[in-house]
Amino acid sequence: MSKVSLGTKRLLLGRPFRSDTVGHATLRKRIALPVFASDALSSVAYAPEEIFLVLSLAGLSALAFTPWVGLAVAVVMVVVIASYRQNVHAYPSGGGDYEVATVNLGPNAGLGVGAALLIDYVLTVAVSISAAAANIGSAVPFVNTHKVLFAVAAIVLITAVNLRGVKESGAAFAVPVYAFMAAMAVLVAWGLFQVDVLGRDLRAESAGFELVSSEGGAVTGLALAFIVAKSFASGCAALTGVEAISNGVPAFRKPKSRNAATTLTLLGAIAVTFLVGLIALAIQLGVQIAEDPETQLVGAPEGYHQKTMIAQLAEPVFAGLPVAFYVIMVVTAVILVLAANTAFNGFPMLASVLARDAYLPRQLATRGDRLAFSNGIVLLAVAAIVLVVMFEARVTVLIQLYIVGVFVAFTLSQLGMIRHWTRRLEDEQIPAVRRRMRRSRVINAIGLGLTATVLVIVMITKFFAGAYIAVLAMLAVFVVMKLIHRHYATVSRELDESSWEVVLPSRTHCVVLVSRLHLPTLRALAYARATRPDSIEAITVNIDTAETRALVRQWERRRISVPLKVVESPYREINRPVVDYVRRLREAAPRDVVAVYIPEYVVGHWWEQVLHNQSALRLKTRLLYEPGVMVTSVPWQLSSSDGRAEQTRRGPTVGRWGGRDAR
Repeated sequence: MSKVSLGTKRLLLGRPFRSDTVGHATLRKRIALPVFASDALSSVAYAPEEIFLVLSLAGLSALAFTPWVGLAVAVVMVVVIASYRQNVHAYPSGGGDYEVATVNLGPNAGLGVGAALLIDYVLTVAVSISAAAANIGSAVPFVNTHKVLFAVAAIVLITAVNLRGVKESGAAFAVPVYAFMAAMAVLVAWGLFQVDVLGRDLRAESAGFELVSSEGGAVTGLALAFIVAKSFASGCAALTGVEAISNGVPAFRKPKSRNAATTLTLLGAIAVTFLVGLIALAIQLGVQIAEDPETQLVGAPEGYHQKTMIAQLAEPVFAGLPVAFYVIMVVTAVILVLAANTAFNGFPMLASVLARDAYLPRQLATRGDRLAFSNGIVLLAVAAIVLVVMFEARVTVLIQLYIVGVFVAFTLSQLGMIRHWTRRLEDEQIPAVRRRMRRSRVINAIGLGLTATVLVIVMITKFFAGAYIAVLAMLAVFVVMKLIHRHYATVSRELDESSWEVVLPSRTHCVVLVSRLHLPTLRALAYARATRPDSIEAITVNIDTAETRALVRQWERRRISVPLKVVESPYREINRPVVDYVRRLREAAPRDVVAVYIPEYVVGHWWEQVLHNQSALRLKTRLLYEPGVMVTSVPWQLSSSDGRAEQTRRGPTVGRWGGRDAR
């Protein structure tokens, strides 16, 4: 397996940050945070809700367990941020998880991270857009009843925008990101101020309902521990996106590592604050989130529609200002859409890097006319739409698949960083530098232990809830990429020019296929003669004796100098007799080249293809597998095609036998 190229290492790997997102200029301090914040902050919009939702399965009180679960998630986030600060300092060129794993753990580990991140990008789009649909649906009932349609339409719209090559500037990110940050800050601060300082009795619409277990009984012992662990695993979705800055270090001003690390710390602090604040406010307002509201919420009115946690918090907090409620829901939906758009930047870039390393089809490494990786964008959109439709845009179900890939990348990245520092320590002699390296290695070791623990918890608690689908998808992508790499390696070996001995053919023998003596046939004969072959002949397959005899008589009457041979076909088949005849020519003179000229119609409308048989295409496919045989298509543009219309205006270009005088 080939090593990662130097050029590849310098690209923005893992969750890449597209260089043209902010142009080639470095980021100013005021826009650095918004550019990288959308993915990380968007998870705050649904992570607390998932914690409540899982606990509701057992009918557990949010007041009893949620604070501790939220605190545990916050601790994990702090540790991950501290760990990725070491990544930023170690790889200022923008080394993401893919590079860290590949360089330090080997190509297979890097490929595993690549597969995990590809799946993660697809799920980022599916989860973010589904969450946006849920939040908009909480304010607009029509969207709630057509969530799948809304989500699919949103993905199609984002795809169209990205295919057009519209560049998102830092300022374009700043407006919605700062709006979301301001909205969450006001929501949490004003809500807690009203409850704790002004003493107002703010209650969520679900606070008056009684939450019961979905199983109908009390949950204790190991089952209780399992539910709490699953709630913690769901809350860890808040960590998605915090590693994005380590992939975008080159976009910062110098000193790049320090500025990126500072931005990472700020982003982590803001995300943790919002996560803890939303959980605290939800507990104060008595929010109830149930997996099945109809059976688990006793006292809920018939046909009750459960709103998202953000909606249940915003309604009572801004009860006297309905406009604020709609502003909160709109900015929440926008930040979720921005998170999905981040994946539309990252997935095609990562796919292009893997394609250049020969792990994915070459087409994914090609930019379109708008300088966007069009094939990767379309592939991501199709995969996300399939997931949205398959799981009916339900965030609760999609989230079970989501964070597996994230923590696989986290864990392998931290293990790679430990190897990185260990190797550096072997060569470093300066005591102060060695102390810093040891400290960084300890931080990454703690990060490895914690992220590996979370990964195990996620796998245990979520495997049969849907995580197995993500695991199987990652394994499938990994295997497919290995097979693709093997194919490209095999092709490269076969095409190595050093193993080829140049031997020119002795003679060139042209064969022109004839079905009728019409203009396409005359053009093919003219072009075949223009190549000045050593010998030339025309052949026709006898599938109708009367038509064949008429063709021979017409051929003789026109006095065409090229000899016409009739190939018999007992079973009225065309392809096999032609292939057998060409094969006999090759066997009779193995050092000769046989050039087969096939006249073809070129039509201008797709439905016209149905009206003409595809025997030429099938025959070409068969002949391409014959060694020493060259196949040449001689097109004849019918009047319905643009090319034929231009050709008609210029006059006849058929050749000696194809002009008007030859008719």
